[in-house]
Amino acid sequence: MNFELPEDVALLQKTVRRFVQQEMIPLEKGLPDAGDIPPEIRTRLEQQTKELGLWALEVPAEYGGAGLGCLAISVIIEEVAKSSVLPFRARSIFGPRVGPILSYCDDEQKEQYFYPVIRGEKRACFAMTEPHAGSDAAAIRTSAVRDGDDYVLNGIKTFITGADQSDFAQVFAVTDFDKGARGGITCFLVDMDTPGIRVTRKIPLLTPDSPCEITLTDCRVPARKIVGGLGKGFQMGQKWLTFNRIVAHGANALGVAQRCLEMSVRYAKQRVTFGEPLINRQAVQWMLADTEVELHAARLMVYDAAHKYDRGGDVRHESAMVKLACSEMLGRVVDRAIQIHGAMGLTKELPFERWYREARSRRITEGPSEIQKMLIARHLIQKYN
Repeated sequence: MNFELPEDVALLQKTVRRFVQQEMIPLEKGLPDAGDIPPEIRTRLEQQTKELGLWALEVPAEYGGAGLGCLAISVIIEEVAKSSVLPFRARSIFGPRVGPILSYCDDEQKEQYFYPVIRGEKRACFAMTEPHAGSDAAAIRTSAVRDGDDYVLNGIKTFITGADQSDFAQVFAVTDFDKGARGGITCFLVDMDTPGIRVTRKIPLLTPDSPCEITLTDCRVPARKIVGGLGKGFQMGQKWLTFNRIVAHGANALGVAQRCLEMSVRYAKQRVTFGEPLINRQAVQWMLADTEVELHAARLMVYDAAHKYDRGGDVRHESAMVKLACSEMLGRVVDRAIQIHGAMGLTKELPFERWYREARSRRITEGPSEIQKMLIARHLIQKYN
């Protein structure tokens, strides 16, 4: 078994690492603690990633994207996360992430939604979570009732990232309550200017970003706006979450943790207490050692899951382990980094306090740790039945 990155992926890693060090990290101190970066900085960074050939990472080359697999994208996101320029839920500087939902678009939908998203002309949000259906996504209550050539949607979606800046929403609604999640949930492409859909409020969080609540009241959507087929919404949603748990939660956590480790080692070498460098203290050495061990284990887990994803394997079990291990690991690593830096670790002059808040949110977002444990245990029960 070869644990080395493929040559082309290793080259991408070096390219993005250089880009992060030269273009992103120097921007850190001048940016506010906000949910996204200023438009002029985003435009410049996006232009640079286009010049590097890294626009729309997972989109096939024939559609104008980079055509990269999960492993390559994971490596790129890991490197980018080493900079605190982009908040955790900020839009990527590598263009849109279309995910598995938009990839199921038919020809008409591609022209209206898929291609404009790739070109950066339209933005989309993912609207699944509801007030009574967060961890239990199968319990959504938003209804979609057939009326002639349309469906009439009613319900509330909450904690929807970027809804206030989106041109359309990927709305998951129940088209058949008798069939349950596996056959009764459908995904609709709903333009945000459609009568009956509106963003009702922004929800302030511990982190800088503010997700939104969406209300659908007798919102009439043509049946041709169904993406992926009637009753196929839950499966597509789960595939998106599987990918996201590996990349957005796994790989991203690796990058932040690696930067925390590097900064902690450098600081401990420079900081002198009671006549000698902090790095000589056994308590500090053990914190650094614990971080190195946890980070190495998490990286192997992420790369393994990404590799299996690229080979077409069912990695729901692996992605649950990645989400659980990496989100929990990151919280411990950032906490140690703050402890090593002392009072400076609590200031906004360093990125740790924001990473600390973001790390706490990651243990809940897109499936809390307890849900991941439930999924892992369910897999084991079935495996050894």
